[in-house]
Amino acid sequence: MATLAKDSPRVLELGDVNELPVIAADIIYEGAAVGDNASGYARPLVAGDPFRGFAERKADNAAGAAGDINVRVLTRGLMQLSISALAITDVGKDVYASDDDTFTLTKSTNTRIGYVHRWVSTGVGIIAFNVCAGTEVELTDGTTGTADNTVADVGAAFSQATLNNNFADLTAKVNYLLRKMGN
Repeated sequence: MATLAKDSPRVLELGDVNELPVIAADIIYEGAAVGDNASGYARPLVAGDPFRGFAERKADNAAGAAGDINVRVLTRGLMQLSISALAITDVGKDVYASDDDTFTLTKSTNTRIGYVHRWVSTGVGIIAFNVCAGTEVELTDGTTGTADNTVADVGAAFSQATLNNNFADLTAKVNYLLRKMGN
C-alpha cells in the first residue's frame, strides 16, 4: 500500500449517529427507541430487542420492503425521558424499555437502554445511553444454582444469607464500574 500522493476525500460520519435499514411495512417515529429484529433490520423497539439508539427523525417504510429506507439513530448521549415511578433516589439505576416509548427501572424481559444520569422531577429523568458500549453485561448475586459448585451451593458450609448479601453488594459495585467505563 502506497502513501497518499493527492487529496483523498473520505466519507465521514458523526460518531454518535448511525443509519440502519428499516423492517418492511412499519414506521419508526422521531424519538422512538429503536431495536433490532434479530435479522439486522431496525424497528420500533420491542422488549428483548438489542437497543440500537433513538430515532433522530421519522422513518416511514409503511409501504416499503425491508431495507428500502434507513432510520437515522442517535447512538450515544443524554436524553430526557418519562420513566414510570422514577424518584430522586434512582440516580445511577439502569433504565429499561418495554417498547419504543415505555421506560421503566424494571428489568424483567425488557431491554436495557442506559442509566439514570440525573433526576428532573418525579417520573422524569435524564438518561445516559451508549449503544457502542455493547450489550448488557451484568453479574448475578448467586442466589440460584445447582450442584455444580456455584455460589448457591456453598451455603452448606457458610451462612447463605451473608454470602448472598456480600455478592449482591459486590455485583452492584462491579455493575456501577462497568457503566462508568462504557455507558
